Amino acid sequence: MPKKEKKRLQVVISDEQDALLTKAAYELSSAERLVSKSEVVRLAIEKISAELENSSALEPLLRQLLAEEKDDDE
Repeated sequence: MPKKEKKRLQVVISDEQDALLTKAAYELSSAERLVSKSEVVRLAIEKISAELENSSALEPLLRQLLAEEKDDDE
């Protein structure tokens, strides 16, 4: 997928989330190709978007996770 030149979002993530991104990038990498954490995020965004377009099954789960995250912030 070609990269678009856009201003990047700066999102604060927890150490646990960073560790999960690192683990996912490591697992997707091979001797021939290293996968960056940014690529993992882009893939996740595409996957979430496709799932929301094709099925509503994921939407309630994501809404619940977002509500729990909001409650934790308060």
